[in-house]
Amino acid sequence: MSSGPNNKSSETVSSESSAIESRNWFTRFLDVVEWLGNLLPHPVTLFALLATAMVFISGLFGWLGVSVADPRPGADGATIEAVSLMNAEGVRMIFGNLVSNFVNFAPLGVVLVAMLGVGVAERSGLLSAAVRGIVLNAPRHLVTVAVVFAGVISNTASEMGYVVLVPLAGAIFLALGRHPLAGMAAAFAGVSGGYSANLLLGTIDPLLAGITQEAARLIDPEYEVFATANWYFMIISTFMITAVGSLVTIFIVEPKLGKYDDSRADPSVLDDSQMQPLTGKEKKGLVMAGIGVVGVALLIMALVLPENGVLRDPNAVGEGFLASSGPFFRSIVAWIFVFFLVTGFAYGKVVGTMKNDRDVIDGMASAISTLGLYIVLVFFAAQFVAFFGWTNLGLITAVTGADFLQNIGLTGPIVFLFFIIMCGIVNLSLGSASAQWAVTAPIFVPMLMFIGYSPEVIQGAYRIGDSTTNIITPMMSYFGLILAWATRYDK
Repeated sequence: MSSGPNNKSSETVSSESSAIESRNWFTRFLDVVEWLGNLLPHPVTLFALLATAMVFISGLFGWLGVSVADPRPGADGATIEAVSLMNAEGVRMIFGNLVSNFVNFAPLGVVLVAMLGVGVAERSGLLSAAVRGIVLNAPRHLVTVAVVFAGVISNTASEMGYVVLVPLAGAIFLALGRHPLAGMAAAFAGVSGGYSANLLLGTIDPLLAGITQEAARLIDPEYEVFATANWYFMIISTFMITAVGSLVTIFIVEPKLGKYDDSRADPSVLDDSQMQPLTGKEKKGLVMAGIGVVGVALLIMALVLPENGVLRDPNAVGEGFLASSGPFFRSIVAWIFVFFLVTGFAYGKVVGTMKNDRDVIDGMASAISTLGLYIVLVFFAAQFVAFFGWTNLGLITAVTGADFLQNIGLTGPIVFLFFIIMCGIVNLSLGSASAQWAVTAPIFVPMLMFIGYSPEVIQGAYRIGDSTTNIITPMMSYFGLILAWATRYDK
């Protein structure tokens, strides 16, 4: 009879040993990822090096006479030849177009314009109040769902969710007698894993669309990619990520963490001001912002729905809304600006954060001031993309890659599985969504276009790969901040 407890003890030891080995394996994996990430230079330096490399590689390929047959319709047997930038004409192109490459780079203007409106909404307090309202007013049994959903929605304002929602979710779960780390994990899953999902268009959508458009124009100089390219996909993804994130939190994360002992918490988190409910003014402000939403929606419908609407193309080929709605979709960034400007000012006017035009201007200026690093990054990324196009190296790579995929028979939808996996792996070391897409889009968008896929579908596949590993990459810029918040609940 004595063997029973001994066997149980042996099984327990074996189980604990396996768990330790599993944790050690995963820890070693993360260590390798972090080591590889640290080997990479700063994204700005990376693009500067890539642009410089393009000059030297173009010189080598031009000297070797590298060329491929042009598969584009109407090419009539023409070839695509590598163009060298290591000659007098190349030097003139580089220095003569340095400024125009930058100012004409599609993602630059669209992000700046969108952020002007988002800055007003953020400065007024609308975005923070909206997130708090969603989470704090949710029924107790739907709090987890509300937290994950709010995390997904928060990426409308770029990375606000990391700063506002993650610590708020920990405080909410603690107040409800649940494990605060489970709340933080749920919020983090929504914000990070759902970074490419939303019900609304945010600043990331015109940014990615602009990069995709630049890449697509290596094949078709007139091709347009709208910010709404993946909107249907984003809407469906919002509900899917909310459901999956909630189920994982409730049935896996919380049981694994067990009952929380609040004696382990820092005393300061037990009385967190973030848990304060919305004030009367804030509620009135949200109502006024809602009226602003209705007003903007009615204005859009008045300009778009009539057959002779101002934002309809009277010369469109085909019938129906989608065929003639080009002017509306081309102006979607302007409507993002108007939407956040109107709702942010309406909310701020009620709560007192937007008293006059100076407050609006300060909100816009504050938002633009946060984009200094992005503007520097775009300058070098724009040069890299321009050099890639001038030298024809992008087209040569795309044609060669497309021929390879066709030769091995990998032209069906399965090609996206490998593409998504590749994007997810790259994202582990190069965490910036825009930086990674600016590097990979000029290669893979033309390549997959040659085998019959649209740039919009390719961009959607990229967003899946990018979001999948956002939640586990140690290179994520807010990783340290979130760990610091977590330690307040587990000293």
